[in-house]
Amino acid sequence: MDYFEFYNIPETFSPEAAALKKQFYTYSKQYHPDFFAGESEERQQEILELSTLNNKAYQTLADPNKLLEYILKRHGMVNEGAKPQLPGDFLMEMMDINERLMEIDNADQLADITTEVLAIEGDMNEELAKLTADYEGLDDTAKESRLNDIANIYYRQKYLLRIKESLNTFAARF
Repeated sequence: MDYFEFYNIPETFSPEAAALKKQFYTYSKQYHPDFFAGESEERQQEILELSTLNNKAYQTLADPNKLLEYILKRHGMVNEGAKPQLPGDFLMEMMDINERLMEIDNADQLADITTEVLAIEGDMNEELAKLTADYEGLDDTAKESRLNDIANIYYRQKYLLRIKESLNTFAARF
């Protein structure tokens, strides 16, 4: 079942945290397996599945990164093993950073590259915030277009995450 339907909320990149938590606790009480110990095996299994669904839905909808990926997957924008077409200028910038990473020989160079990567990440987060801010109010055609832009940022973030992991590896050397 779809997590938004389960919680009876519209698809959004920014669900209201208090309402989400309230619904989670309501369902946690309603579907707690201990309350159904005397029921049939079938009913106990059904309640266990609802309890599990409640936990997964809350964990996903309450975490902005998981939520982003969840919405993109719902719309077929993110698939396991997909090879996204990233913008050429972005790839060139990342290749340049990777080359400079391989040539690092002091902590100052590492700090400079780290600062640059964090600035790129900040710009992406800012762009993502703008794209998701008014998503709920868009019509279906506009949502699809917006989701394409959001997916582009999602894949760039994944790429940048690998660069950040490399930075952490190099940071251990200094």
